Amino acid sequence: MLRTVPLAGELTASLISRVGARYGLEASSVLRLWTCRNSPVRHDDGGGVRADAVVVLNGAGRGVLAELCGVGSEVLARALPAFTVDDPKISTGREAGVAQARWRVAGTVAGPAAYGCRLCTARRTGQSLRAVRYVPRWQRACLRHGRWLLDADADQPLEHLELRRLPEVVTAQRRWPGVARRAVRAGVEPEQVFTLAHAVVARWWEQALYWGQEEI
Repeated sequence: MLRTVPLAGELTASLISRVGARYGLEASSVLRLWTCRNSPVRHDDGGGVRADAVVVLNGAGRGVLAELCGVGSEVLARALPAFTVDDPKISTGREAGVAQARWRVAGTVAGPAAYGCRLCTARRTGQSLRAVRYVPRWQRACLRHGRWLLDADADQPLEHLELRRLPEVVTAQRRWPGVARRAVRAGVEPEQVFTLAHAVVARWWEQALYWGQEEI
C-alpha cells in the first residue's frame, strides 16, 4: 500500500486523483471504489469537468479513502475541509453502509478553491501534479515561488501567474496577516476588508484605458 499524504485544504477529488497517479491509474478508475450518485460538475458551455468539482463521501466512503491513502481518518479530517461534510442522500437510508460519493461544487461545500502551486506540491509530496485546494482569495500568492494561484472554477488552461516582476503583490501578501489582525481589533471581519479592496481595484481596472489590449 502506497502512502499518499493530503495537502492542507485539499479537495477530496484532488487527493483521489493524486492517489490514482501513485498507482498509475486515472482518477476515474479509482472513483469506481465508490458508488457515485451523480456526475461531476461541468462548465456551463459544455466544456470539461470543473477543476473545483469536489467529492463528498459518506462514512463508509471515508473509510475507503483513508485506507487507500494509508493515513488515518483523523489526519484526513484535519486536512480536507470536505471530508466530514455530510450529505443526507448518501449518509442515511438502507445503503448508508455502502461506500458512496456525491459530486458538488467546492464553493457550495467549504468556500472558493484555487490551483495549488505545483512546485510546492512536488516539494511536499514528491508528485509534480495538479492539486486543488480551498484557499481564501487573500492567500493566493505563493511567496516561496512567486506565483499567483488562480481560481479553479474557470474554463482556462492557466493555473498561476508569475509574480517575479511584481514584488508589490508579494509584499502585500506578507503584510496581510497584520492587516487582518488590525481588522479584528476594529471589529471587522478580514474578509470584508479584502472584499472592499478588491472592489476598489476592480473598479479602477474597469476604468483603465485600453485594458483590453494588455497581454500576459
